[in-house]
Amino acid sequence: MKKYVFGLGLAILLFGPGRLGGAQEENTSRIYVSVVLVQLNVAVTDDKGNYVTGLRPEDFQIVEDKIPEKVATFEEGNGPTVHLLDPSGKPTAESVTLTSSLAATPGLAKPGTAAGPSASNVFILFDTSNYMYRGFVFAQDSIADFIRSIEGESKIALYSYSRDLDRVTTLTNDRSQVLRAVRSTVAGDDAALYNGLLMTVKDASQLTGKKAIVVFSNGPDNASLVPPEDVAELAQSTGTIIYMISTRQAEAEPISTAVFERMSKATGGKAYFSRSWRDEKQAFASIRDDLAHLYTLSYYPAPNSNGGWRNITVKLVGKNLQKYHVRTRDGYRLLHQTQLSPAAPLAASTTAPEPAQ
Repeated sequence: MKKYVFGLGLAILLFGPGRLGGAQEENTSRIYVSVVLVQLNVAVTDDKGNYVTGLRPEDFQIVEDKIPEKVATFEEGNGPTVHLLDPSGKPTAESVTLTSSLAATPGLAKPGTAAGPSASNVFILFDTSNYMYRGFVFAQDSIADFIRSIEGESKIALYSYSRDLDRVTTLTNDRSQVLRAVRSTVAGDDAALYNGLLMTVKDASQLTGKKAIVVFSNGPDNASLVPPEDVAELAQSTGTIIYMISTRQAEAEPISTAVFERMSKATGGKAYFSRSWRDEKQAFASIRDDLAHLYTLSYYPAPNSNGGWRNITVKLVGKNLQKYHVRTRDGYRLLHQTQLSPAAPLAASTTAPEPAQ
């Protein structure tokens, strides 16, 4: 059985030929591979939404399918990654240094508080369908401000979608290039949000480190061939955070509202419904702050015979920490490696083409 390491440290089992998703259908052709490292992005907040800082690795309890796990790597905000355990489960020299250097008590950081240079891979997925005609320029302005606000070593990609996905600019740390790409976008026709989001997740799955997709949508999906549940599960299984920013037009459509909220929550992200361009700017600022204050934890899974969906629970340890709230993804599915290859555009059928090797 071969071992692989992917984006957020998962060796993934992907769906076989045919309809994506398998969440409601069993596929006997699945090939299972070993999970090497599972990485979690965890937000910890108080009742007012302030971020809790200064937590230690031992303040977190990770359980996978009721099996306790040990934190192998730890990172707070945009600080350095500290390796606590080697692949055999033995403590490293860094674990001793970390224990002596971290603050003894947690603190609070209000939303909007800087947390040092950012080091995320951020994909912006911009709705350029006919739903966006009326607010197109305002949307471009909000996205441009978001791009300018991301400092440090982060890389940004701009994708747009209407009926098809357009990779306007791939990941780069050249902000000027991305800003020019924003201004080059034009409004299109129907909205195939879930098709475009699926392909964006597949692109993000090739990366290591913290990664997120920020979706700006002005309306419901009316042209996709894949269900949103399949997209959400793939994002969960590849450790990709999805943030959704939508407008009042989408909020007025109850089904889209529920889907956007479920999808973002399942991946550890958030959904925002903006009633004005000011709300859009505030939503982008909130996402920037969230990425800057996440704890990144990873673990080598203990032996687990479950070859399907694995539930993950993350809790804080200690009476004084029970008042805080934890947000992260709640599990992953073992998937087949080939589906993580960069995606080709979906054909007008229920079958996705084989990815290029």
